[in-house]
Amino acid sequence: MVKIKFCGFTLAEDIKRAVGLGVDYVGIVLYPKSPRYVSWERVKDLLRAGEGVKKVAVMVNPTYEEAQKAFDLGFDLVQLHGEESLDFSKKFDLDKVIKAFRTCPGLSLEDGWKECHGVLLDACSHQYGGSGKESDWEYAKSLVERGFRVFLAGGLKAEKVKEAIRRVKPYCVDVSSGIEKDAGIKDHKKMEEFVNAVKNAFRD
Repeated sequence: MVKIKFCGFTLAEDIKRAVGLGVDYVGIVLYPKSPRYVSWERVKDLLRAGEGVKKVAVMVNPTYEEAQKAFDLGFDLVQLHGEESLDFSKKFDLDKVIKAFRTCPGLSLEDGWKECHGVLLDACSHQYGGSGKESDWEYAKSLVERGFRVFLAGGLKAEKVKEAIRRVKPYCVDVSSGIEKDAGIKDHKKMEEFVNAVKNAFRD
């Protein structure tokens, strides 16, 4: 089955519900300008709630020290959501790095990014994720065919994710705003509906 990443958590109870639903990854945003930002002081409580799943620190153009601090606190992976280079990413174990790209016209990925844990494809937006807009599924599909491990993000909701999975065949689907009541506050019913839609993606 396609793996599931729920992102943008700010509450421990929401993470516990996600774990109970069987998601594979939970993302916590450590970017201060995001409406879903979680401070370093609050991170530990959220990490404890995510026992048993991979915990992802979502960061935008961090310093090496900031990214390393995330690992030291207990995150399994860092999601680099800014303009980080492949050389910067190689300072870490690449299998612990998810590199995010916005699928704007002209985007071209070099094969070196295949060594990462995954490449996350988001919408073409001035925002660093969480825009609720759809990414370029055809470009995502082309990367899957080239052998990239694709995390498909951008505007996914329960009623749309089945089609996305069938068309793109990504390694993982990633959702944030599509399972929310408000920025950073998750809707447990939407979370459950999304998981069920993914599980039934190839059933008519």
